[in-house]
Amino acid sequence: MRDWLILNRRKFLGRGAATAVAVLSPRRGFAQTAYPDRVVRLIVPRPAGGVVDVIAREWGNTVGKTFGATYVENMGGGGGIIGAAFAARAPADGYTLLVGTTSELVLSPLISPQSYDPTTSFEPIAIICASSASIVVHPSVPATNLNELVAYAKKNPGRLSYGSAGVDTVSNLAGELFKRLSGLSDVTHVPYRGGGPAMTDLIADNIPIATPMMEQSIIAWHRQGLLRILAVASPQRLAAMPEIATGAEQGYPDFVARLFVGLFAPAKTPEAVLAKVADATQQAKRDPGLQKSFADAGFEAVAETAPAAAARYLNAEIVRWKPLLEKTALNPN
Repeated sequence: MRDWLILNRRKFLGRGAATAVAVLSPRRGFAQTAYPDRVVRLIVPRPAGGVVDVIAREWGNTVGKTFGATYVENMGGGGGIIGAAFAARAPADGYTLLVGTTSELVLSPLISPQSYDPTTSFEPIAIICASSASIVVHPSVPATNLNELVAYAKKNPGRLSYGSAGVDTVSNLAGELFKRLSGLSDVTHVPYRGGGPAMTDLIADNIPIATPMMEQSIIAWHRQGLLRILAVASPQRLAAMPEIATGAEQGYPDFVARLFVGLFAPAKTPEAVLAKVADATQQAKRDPGLQKSFADAGFEAVAETAPAAAARYLNAEIVRWKPLLEKTALNPN
């Protein structure tokens, strides 16, 4: 099964690799002295194959038609902290951008001090979209909804575990939030270096439960019977999977956990550069192909794209998450 999964993951990532080659073709219509006049590096603080990686590659594929060449550099580990810290130290010239998320820009800094500050170490550029967390199980787990999972866990105290994308990630918070809401305090957390490795172990039956962010491969694996999605941690059902109930519909109204994905530059990056990336992002979000791809994967649109709007969005998320953290096992200082 593991060999099968690795092979299919390679197939799934094939389009992303092809994207990199296509986007790296010579650009037309840009003056040699204009930004960007060389390849722009996108730091994805997750391993290849997860939600953030997929969104970065889709964005790069779409903006490559007008903006210019980009390539993804995956820096997994630390729940996104390693990649974010690297991006914060990069030259402020627009050629290294962070594909940042709620995890490393909101949760981790609230929980413990980091080597970077989300509001002073970066210049927000644009919020691309959002993804909701989910509760999924291996098919061997005798549960088709959250209440059946809770009943099964209570019959097997101390024997179950769940995998997340890493410590202090939204995936981790979703698991801890559900544990608190359901009274399953003895379910053990198993942190991974990203959502992709966690799903590999779940499908291989090495862990029974996981809390991944929704994306196209999760949907595909559910429909292939390789895993079972029990609920999405979203305010409403996802258009991509209207048959999957939300946590609220299953009796857990506070089970809401969403991950934003956006573009951030090192502090003091010129405003003209920020505006150029934000404009390219806004154009990309109007692309029918990208809209369909995001909708099919269960990603949720975020309307505003300008740097000022992205800064407001980030600050609002910091304010929103702090009291939520106080109610879970992930307590801020």
